[in-house]
Amino acid sequence: MTVQDASYDRLRATGSADEVAYVQACLRLFFNPTPRAVDHGGMPAPAVADVTDIARLNKVAVFMLKALSHGATGATPPELLAWLDGYRRRTMSMNAACIGDSIAIHQVLQDRQIDFVFLKGPLQQQLLYGDHFMKPSGDVDILVCPSGFAAAREALRSAGYEVAGKSRSVWWVRFLGEQHMVRDDGVRAATVDLHYRLQQPGSPSPRDIDGFLRRKREVKVAGASMPLISASDTLLLSCISVAKAFFNREPCAGYVCDVRAAAGRLNEAEQQKLLDHAAEQGLADTLLLALRAADVLLGGTGTLLSDRATRILARIDNADLFHMVIAPWLSSLRWPQRRTVLWELCGREPVRYLAEAGWAASADLSRRIFERPAAAAPVRGNA
Repeated sequence: MTVQDASYDRLRATGSADEVAYVQACLRLFFNPTPRAVDHGGMPAPAVADVTDIARLNKVAVFMLKALSHGATGATPPELLAWLDGYRRRTMSMNAACIGDSIAIHQVLQDRQIDFVFLKGPLQQQLLYGDHFMKPSGDVDILVCPSGFAAAREALRSAGYEVAGKSRSVWWVRFLGEQHMVRDDGVRAATVDLHYRLQQPGSPSPRDIDGFLRRKREVKVAGASMPLISASDTLLLSCISVAKAFFNREPCAGYVCDVRAAAGRLNEAEQQKLLDHAAEQGLADTLLLALRAADVLLGGTGTLLSDRATRILARIDNADLFHMVIAPWLSSLRWPQRRTVLWELCGREPVRYLAEAGWAASADLSRRIFERPAAAAPVRGNA
């Protein structure tokens, strides 16, 4: 389990129903802009501290700022607009540094003739939203094939990156299939997440990781051609992130927005191709979970994808799923057991479920053995 943000307890205590509804309304307005104010039918003015926490935890503050710019903002608390604008400025600074790091990393790996592809981050945001600065990206995520993992790590070391201590363990390298690498020049620390897997144990992984490398596309950044995963794989990776957040009970509205942005531009023939592609990767139900999450958060689209998504985790009603996406800290939520979610995401196929459950159990055992804190040394008494 990940460490919960300190804001969870306060948000759990306040409930923040009005503030959650306010954030949702802004997100719906972002995807369906109308020339009107966000007054939410005369609902009470939101508590700014709660709204900012919800926006920050879900990484949707810039979405909200852009939504509020679509209409009159007289009813919006000035301090909320000021906070959102400050968040946007910090995101621009962070992502600009991330782009610079990506260009340098691209050159290092290209010089070593290492096959790799960028995941997520500002490059993806530009393609989804026409803006590199929609969500903060503190790390550069790259994917290599398993056989190229060690060579990529050594290439990054030559550029001054070193493996972060916590990610040296068997659990990180073997089961998560990634390592954090950090370069600190005394002014700023830069981090690379080097992956050869794309999902944590407990949720289905793609069947063909190397395919993400084969299907890559080139995007132009500062005159350089940078390798990024394909449009269909971008959508699948966002769905993987939603499933991971669901497993960890973390807020994930930002990932759900990425799912809607990617899926919303597909015609019906492209939607069918996406369903086929997801099935080939063993991610059909992971895709449907993320699509259903997008519908309950942002409104249904009445498309082929939306129609298919209604069946996934049908025992969870829309109201609960909505809060699991945007406000998972609520104590009233009736979370399904993780093995129930895994069973659904495995398409209720017993063989695959047993394989994934066994892998998750092995990972948990490894984590308990290799990630446990060091025991305190015994105190010796006087003889």
